[in-house]
Amino acid sequence: MDRLKLVALDTDDLEVVSAHLQDAVVNPAEVLWRPQENRVVIGLDRFDWEAAACSEKPVYKRRRAALRFDRVRSCKAKDVDLAGGAPLSLLAVEFEETDPPSGAVTLIFSGTATFRLEVECLEVELADIGPERDAGCCPEHKIASNVAG
Repeated sequence: MDRLKLVALDTDDLEVVSAHLQDAVVNPAEVLWRPQENRVVIGLDRFDWEAAACSEKPVYKRRRAALRFDRVRSCKAKDVDLAGGAPLSLLAVEFEETDPPSGAVTLIFSGTATFRLEVECLEVELADIGPERDAGCCPEHKIASNVAG
């Protein structure tokens, strides 16, 4: 399968990037905030949802990828051990416009961990950069039974 390369410049684009990143594994030490470049770069192992869903016999793989945010004014982490803590499971990437075109990008992980990036505008790139490996199984999410509805 071809390597994935996506660019997001608006919320619709970011929803596509977020879908490809669901259940990506992130080592906190691989979140690089480069304030002199106004950039955040994240090394991660994304679950290949396309390979899992688009074949007769599902193939479960992870692909080495880089996620880059440009025009970043600040980067804040909540409930993340940046000094070699446990790997994080990325659930979603969201953007909230505050003073168009600027806003806040939030990376939401399982548990309570988050990263919040204040950005001048939305400028994101996701690219597969390395080898793929067998994932063994497909990530699953339990649905809370106590959700009011």
